Amino acid sequence: QVQLVESGGGLVQAGGSLRLSCAASGRTFSSYGMGWFRQAPGKEREFVAAISTIGGSTSYVDSVKGRFTISRDNTKKTVWLQMNSLKPEDTAVYYCAAGRKTFGTFIGDYWGQGTQVTVSS
Repeated sequence: QVQLVESGGGLVQAGGSLRLSCAASGRTFSSYGMGWFRQAPGKEREFVAAISTIGGSTSYVDSVKGRFTISRDNTKKTVWLQMNSLKPEDTAVYYCAAGRKTFGTFIGDYWGQGTQVTVSS
């Protein structure tokens, strides 16, 4: 089992940057793919980015490609989401998930509590 705690959210102006962190506990972190999702008010949760177990493969939703970067360090049991050139439409609660890719779709098995990101125009 994996417990996840996100941090790093906050308020930032459009064009700014934030780095989200997700710290994991449990001995099996390195066996899980990791992903970031977000949920804006009144919208469904959407996939943002994912990274494979050893970090060799990443994937992103089209709207963040070239702006966001997902990375992980299995020795630190941590995954990050570097967010640059932020836009007001990036405003959402961001969730970290541990899971797996199935038929090209990342499925989260364990979830963090979320961290709020607000981008002002």
